[in-house]
Amino acid sequence: MPSTTKLHPNRSTATPENRPDPKGVALGASAYLLWGLAPAYFGLLAPAGPVEILAQRLTWTFVVMLVVATVTRRWLALRRLPGRGWAMVAAASVLISVNWGTYVYSVTSGHVVEAALGYFINPLISVLLGIVVLRERLRRGQWIALAVAGMAIAVLTVDYGRVPVIALVLALSFGTYGLLKKTVPLDSAGSLTAEGLILGPLAIGAVLWWQLTGQGTFTDHGVGHALLLVAAGPVTVVPLLLFGAATRRIPLAMVGLLQYLTPTLQFVWGVLVAREPMPASRWIGFALVWVALVVFTVDAVRAARRPRHPGAPARQPTAPIAGD
Repeated sequence: MPSTTKLHPNRSTATPENRPDPKGVALGASAYLLWGLAPAYFGLLAPAGPVEILAQRLTWTFVVMLVVATVTRRWLALRRLPGRGWAMVAAASVLISVNWGTYVYSVTSGHVVEAALGYFINPLISVLLGIVVLRERLRRGQWIALAVAGMAIAVLTVDYGRVPVIALVLALSFGTYGLLKKTVPLDSAGSLTAEGLILGPLAIGAVLWWQLTGQGTFTDHGVGHALLLVAAGPVTVVPLLLFGAATRRIPLAMVGLLQYLTPTLQFVWGVLVAREPMPASRWIGFALVWVALVVFTVDAVRAARRPRHPGAPARQPTAPIAGD
């Protein structure tokens, strides 16, 4: 999954009536549709294993972002980033690697539905992290949503015969990643470039090592396979840039609604294309998740529309999903 991006609500160009810009909606929907179709792409990368796919993805994302950063003149902001900022970038880099690696594993091992669960519950995990880390106070609707989500996890644990580890790792890693990104004074392109500067050299070294020792697949399975691995860079960067453009044009409440396109498409892919099993108990668990999300989203939209007292801090709607 799923890279996140830093939002700038003050830059939104929505109309005074808070009507979203149709172009912004199209950009946001395109980003989430591309992320939702990610299982189709990663499924084409066999016989490369999950770890090699992750290394290739980090490598080519780094290469693409070097070009983007040069064209958009992001280097000055990176040079001005203080040491604490680089420390946060390093920690975020580890988390996004865990997230990407887990997602690739879920697709290549037949657990797309469980991955979709992770991105469905990600907004709720973000709220939970807000309670634990930021000591935030929740509204009644948010508490109800968390309680229903907890019931869903319990039902799915019984259904799977185990805790849904893939879903929880995806949600926790991405939620914590988003939390750290709020401390980094960079936009989405600059932040991804900074992460690439940390992870890219390591990934390139791993790819070269595998090729030199005969364990890699980049040069041994034809030009088509090599090009598919190279495409991991644009596959990662293009939806991120679309998403960044969308958040400058539409209200965050609309972003919060669009975000569910990604796990919905992943869920449909897992059930209809990958033919993953969906017994009745699993449907019940997912139904509870969807109920929790309806309660959570309605509460967020109402809170965003509610007039604030002068001087009161703005309430932010659901944090968006960004990037498999």
